Amino acid sequence: MMAVDDLLAAISALQRSDLERWISEELVAPQQNEGSLMFSDMECARIRLICTLTYELDVDDSALPVVLSLLDQLYDTRQRLFSLTRAIKTQDETVQLAIAAATSRESKLQERGHQPGT
Repeated sequence: MMAVDDLLAAISALQRSDLERWISEELVAPQQNEGSLMFSDMECARIRLICTLTYELDVDDSALPVVLSLLDQLYDTRQRLFSLTRAIKTQDETVQLAIAAATSRESKLQERGHQPGT
């Protein structure tokens, strides 16, 4: 966990006013600890991402929530895919091969412009 002042010191480009705005807009969600705001490692990484998007890539303030939402969805999808992969690996080889064959067929159909299940 990192306090606001420590975070500002760790990320030189970060401006206190921007951090306060991102908190008020709920783009980041610090935890309260005895009246102080504390940031988890995950929130610190998110703030670094927002800094990159804002300061380096010039993502507009109005577009920032949309970009973050899309990135959150991508991250969630990636985590679900990892979970599914782990679950498949626990199945016997016959099931694994059947799943691989089915996903390969679906991919080929999608490449040709067919909708799954049609």
